[in-house]
Amino acid sequence: MSSRIEMLGMLGCGDRDGDGRTMTAVSLLVGMVLFVAASAAAQGPQTAAPPAESDAEPAPSAPDQVDVEPVAADEQISTRLTRILDATEWFEDPRVAVDEGVVFLSGRTDAKQHQEWAAQLAANTQDVVAVVNRIEVTVPSMWDLSPAWTALHELGAETVQNSPLIAVGLFLLVAAWLAARWSVRAVDLLFRRRIKSQLLRNVTARAAAVPVFLFGLYIVLKVSGLTRLAVTVLGGTGLVGLVLGFAFRDIAENFLASILISMQNPFARGDVIDVAGHTGFVRSVNTRSTLLMTLEGNHVQIPNATIYKETITNFTANPYTRIDFTVGIGYEDSVTRAQSVAEAVLREHQAVVGEPEPMVLVEELGAATVSLRIYFWVDIVNYSLLKVRSSVIRMIKAEFERAGISMPDEAREVVFPHGVPVHMMSENDAVTARHDRETSDAKKRGGGAEESLPIHSADEDLESEAGEIEQQARASRSPESGEDLLES
Repeated sequence: MSSRIEMLGMLGCGDRDGDGRTMTAVSLLVGMVLFVAASAAAQGPQTAAPPAESDAEPAPSAPDQVDVEPVAADEQISTRLTRILDATEWFEDPRVAVDEGVVFLSGRTDAKQHQEWAAQLAANTQDVVAVVNRIEVTVPSMWDLSPAWTALHELGAETVQNSPLIAVGLFLLVAAWLAARWSVRAVDLLFRRRIKSQLLRNVTARAAAVPVFLFGLYIVLKVSGLTRLAVTVLGGTGLVGLVLGFAFRDIAENFLASILISMQNPFARGDVIDVAGHTGFVRSVNTRSTLLMTLEGNHVQIPNATIYKETITNFTANPYTRIDFTVGIGYEDSVTRAQSVAEAVLREHQAVVGEPEPMVLVEELGAATVSLRIYFWVDIVNYSLLKVRSSVIRMIKAEFERAGISMPDEAREVVFPHGVPVHMMSENDAVTARHDRETSDAKKRGGGAEESLPIHSADEDLESEAGEIEQQARASRSPESGEDLLES
């Protein structure tokens, strides 16, 4: 400051022999310029605040201008910049060389933004024409774990500082979970008498518990200082649900089908149904599939979506089921008599119901027989369908033989390419054959081996095999665990 004042005095006391007024004006102008420069220099150097040492932050901004001296010399610029770089402690061995206003920066630093900051600082320095940035960015070794330890240390410090908030948040989270469970129980008790389906009650109760838990989660995030995350959780619930809906489309489809099945009740536990080519007893229905046990004792799991879309044949919904089969009699036999014999067997059979009445109808005239189709109804709740059908066929055959009604086989054409061999019987052979034929006719008229059998036997087991299947099902391992929706 004193040197500037002395210079101002010297300029003010210039050559008085020349044009006095001109020199005085020049002296005043130079003095004003020097005074302004001195005032600006007295305000101190302007340096930029060092940025945070984080790679994620943007590069720091250098000051718009660094004043050194009016018409600063290269040495002054170099000295000033070197001091500033040393003061930041960001650079290792920083060196600044200035030649004709061109600044050459060299040294090493750990961050790219520090390198850019030094170049911007030099460019904004007074009387700098250009900047050549030769500062190297040091790449840390892959075995350098200091950043990780630093991050862990900072995380530990933040955890200790936020431990009270974490404890409160955990307490509120547990409270929200308990409140959601209590709401499930409350809604289940409220709708127990109004909604008969257990699945619908479960879905309704859980749907009511979701808002309770979400509200509790929002309070937890709010208390923890994660307000933005809390808003994101509540606002993004619909989007998350949409994404999960596409990702788990089949699971959602089976779940919705289980709800519809539970509402419509197309079958009950123990019913014999046929669906998607599988026939068996219904064992259970859960939120994913329906479990059948086939008549062979095998477990079959069918997705509920398939159950809902396919045609279901329920053999147990109506306790009576009609069975039919065909039997052929000879053309020489009386059709009316054969019908009467078959109807008598059906009326007296213990497993055949009287209403609806059984029928014996003529179906067609075959090549060698008159085909009769026999219809009758069976109580499948108490009797086995397969056993009763077998018993009725056996007894009708026995009654036809007793009544002398023939049941010939279909006619077949037999070709003898080398002719038919003829063997002449002796008189003794003819007598023997005649005796055998008469004995056979007598057996037909008097009754065959099955003559002694009654129309139905009390010892014959015709009961339904549902109990045996149920016993096997209890002894077997269930292939899929889960809540049975058929349980009331």
